[in-house]
Amino acid sequence: MTGAEDVWREYTADVLAALLRRSGDFGACEDAVQEALLAAAEQWPREGRPDDPKAWLVRVASRRLIDAQRSAGARERREEGESRSAAPLLEGSRAAVGDPGGLVDGSPVDDDTLRMAMLCAHPDLSDATRVGLTLRAVAGLTTAQVAACFLVPEATMAQRISRAKATIRASEAPFAPPTQEDAVARLHAVRHVVYLAFTAGHTSAAGDALVDVDLQREALRLAERLHRALPRDPETAGLLALLLIDHARSAARADAAGDLVPLDAQDRSLWDHGAIARGVRLVEEALVRGAVGPFQLQAAIAAVHGEAPTAADTDWEQVVVLYRMLLRIAPSPVVELNLAAAVGMAQGAAAGLVALEPLLEDPALARGHRVHAVHAHLLERAGRREEARAAYLLAASRTQSIPEQRYLNRRASESALP
Repeated sequence: MTGAEDVWREYTADVLAALLRRSGDFGACEDAVQEALLAAAEQWPREGRPDDPKAWLVRVASRRLIDAQRSAGARERREEGESRSAAPLLEGSRAAVGDPGGLVDGSPVDDDTLRMAMLCAHPDLSDATRVGLTLRAVAGLTTAQVAACFLVPEATMAQRISRAKATIRASEAPFAPPTQEDAVARLHAVRHVVYLAFTAGHTSAAGDALVDVDLQREALRLAERLHRALPRDPETAGLLALLLIDHARSAARADAAGDLVPLDAQDRSLWDHGAIARGVRLVEEALVRGAVGPFQLQAAIAAVHGEAPTAADTDWEQVVVLYRMLLRIAPSPVVELNLAAAVGMAQGAAAGLVALEPLLEDPALARGHRVHAVHAHLLERAGRREEARAAYLLAASRTQSIPEQRYLNRRASESALP
């Protein structure tokens, strides 16, 4: 790691969690950590990077927090005319706010990144807010960077994050260790948040860029930290495997002009085959370790694609089986859509169109572009060119991603050719 920003991203969760053990004010702790980073950016180039950057940041941030709390306490005493002494600032405050040191009763997890991620996965927050808060407080992205990920103004994202902190602060014992049942639910939410962050970077929802590499990289780093904290958890291993395999194909997903290259047309020599092999090992080990979960099955599907030497070598029948298993344990319209596409590849376009037909009537899917893109692809494979062209154009009109629009419009033009 080089540079203050890289160190910040590596240690932000650890330093923030260290301060939260002593003070329950999320915002004040985060401000103190940001001040410590600014101090590092000023001092380290001049004096050299300390041997233990994390300890240095914790020490400086703690001092800044103490100073801020003393100033706030003095101001309150002046305003209220109180003569009593201020309450202890840091020491002894654990009993009041709870010590997040143990996540599951009887089974503590000594990883501050996981503790902070669980805190950000608060059940009262929406999925989008959880992702934003996690990227800010755990991944160490600036508010401006998080706002760019969601294509909203920085002020809007700042308000969302501020409200999220207030929600956590207002909850009952916000920093207390979760119960066994709550910890399981929180861990599930954390995995979901990391996956949402990765998918947001995998295909940008709008704009000129197809892939947000920085966002993908941060989500992958969080998945790595979660796996190190819980190496025996099969679903966490499945999540990491899925992200590794998907990210391994990033270099081949866009051409020199930035246009989308579909999976079957990608130059597989550009794939990171070492990352794919690691992902395959992870999911193979996870599948025999315990109950099979959604991330393990999605990773297994990604592994089938990743191990195929060419698109023609893809074992589509196995993909269909895996999607049917996924549909049983985690049913959703998106899984049904992917299953229909796989059926079309394994059993022929006509079978795929039959499976897809009811999904075209789903209002949520119909508002997006993916169901129409799959419909167009299957129609084209079935030789129904005019219908395929219309479906491609409809799909292009339903996406805000410029690379996807260009790709779908090009397919519409090509499908009309004799």
